[in-house]
Amino acid sequence: MKAALLQITSSDDPQANLAMLGPLIEEAVQNGAGFVLTPEVTNCVSSSRQHQVQVLQHQDDDITLAGLRAQAKRHGIWLLIGSLALKTHDADGRFANRSFLIDPEGQIKATYDKIHMFDVEVSETETYRESAGYRPGDRAVLAQTPFGAIGMAICYDVRFPHLFRDLAKAGAQILTVPSAFSPVTGAAHWETLLRARAIECGAYVLAPAQCGTHPTATNAPRKTWGHSLVVDPWGNIVTQAGAAPTILYIDLDLTAVAQTRKRIAALQHDRPYQGL
Repeated sequence: MKAALLQITSSDDPQANLAMLGPLIEEAVQNGAGFVLTPEVTNCVSSSRQHQVQVLQHQDDDITLAGLRAQAKRHGIWLLIGSLALKTHDADGRFANRSFLIDPEGQIKATYDKIHMFDVEVSETETYRESAGYRPGDRAVLAQTPFGAIGMAICYDVRFPHLFRDLAKAGAQILTVPSAFSPVTGAAHWETLLRARAIECGAYVLAPAQCGTHPTATNAPRKTWGHSLVVDPWGNIVTQAGAAPTILYIDLDLTAVAQTRKRIAALQHDRPYQGL
């Protein structure tokens, strides 16, 4: 299976972002991709809660989800929508950060809500409280496809190796990590974390990312790291983007997963221990 990772710069306008995606998906398909992946918060990058309330929608009404399902069906491809910011019916009004796997019929094959919230103080001037606007998920998701088993994750999840190990032990051969990484933490940790998850799990890691300075109508633009990455099961970087929008391609060969796990069968070597 040939996969295409879209590195994009989403704005805070879902309609404009959906219009941007159409030609990119078309290009990926023309280049032979049967599996297309987009980054985290594909539909809207915004740190303004007020603006999000105005433009975000519930899943059943979301224009981005409907439009991308139609694209998947039109082209007969598998499509990972890295995540969408969606309204929920939660009493506190928090949103969901939800990833979707769409099949070639345009049907929703699997959904995953980001478990780990990015509540950090990167510096005195850069602080994030994702849990203030988004409610965390509580369920790991493994999706079966004809070309391999996919373990779904989102961005900050990458810092929690037990999630990836559990997915791999459940059969995941491909781990997806769509992201909108901070430039500071991206420069320091992005590549290392993704390679570590691939090595620990003996799995492909596909990490499409948001990049650049994101246009907003309401507040200071947000910046993201970019550098979308594909890592093979041995931990080698297969292909990597820079800081600008682009498309990465990878021919997935799952025999590499089986060979790696045979060479180093660490997933079978867990042992109980005491002392903590």
